[in-house]
Amino acid sequence: MFFKKFKHGKNLKILTPSTTFIDNTVILGNNVTIFENNRIEANTVIGDNCTLLPNNHIIGCIVGQNVTMESTTATNCTIEKDCTIGPFARLRPNTHLAKGCKVGNFVEIKNSTLGEGCKVSHLAYVGDADLGKNCNVGCGVIFVNFNGKTKNRTVVGDNCFLGSNCNIIAPVHIANDVYVCAGTTVTDNLEKGDFAIGRTRQEVKKDRAYQYLKEKD
Repeated sequence: MFFKKFKHGKNLKILTPSTTFIDNTVILGNNVTIFENNRIEANTVIGDNCTLLPNNHIIGCIVGQNVTMESTTATNCTIEKDCTIGPFARLRPNTHLAKGCKVGNFVEIKNSTLGEGCKVSHLAYVGDADLGKNCNVGCGVIFVNFNGKTKNRTVVGDNCFLGSNCNIIAPVHIANDVYVCAGTTVTDNLEKGDFAIGRTRQEVKKDRAYQYLKEKD
């Protein structure tokens, strides 16, 4: 436990002080609740009415009001009000989440901006990207930002849907109101209202499975 002279507002609740670390550069707002196994440091500011559920490590972040975080590592990020993050999320430096974003379990975000109301609910990587408002990033979506030599950036407009298991190959620009079907690899720019599908049609070979399946006992 380390509680040396950090600043805080009214009604601070630290439920398990023995497992909580808060350094003397941290500022906490009013009505903040901190559960066990939290570490907060490096000039972090936590806004009013935030809830830090167990197992967060927050380093040098600005966190707005009414934010809930669980089992998240966040470094040098800006998180605006009404966001929900975790469990098991990682926010790397220069991540900016606008109001009302949801970042779910096993999501990594790096050097990216998510517009108001965006959802990245699970098992995705968003790197070097700028997303507009109200975008949905499906399970397994990868923003492919590195070609082996250079990092490249992706821009996604407002109200876009990126289906599960899409690969977004940077540099690429996706305009507003675009729907990308699950399993699509995006390599070219998409214009407003486009519907993109890039997966191979399914073929069925009757009885071919028996060449690969083990014989039954």
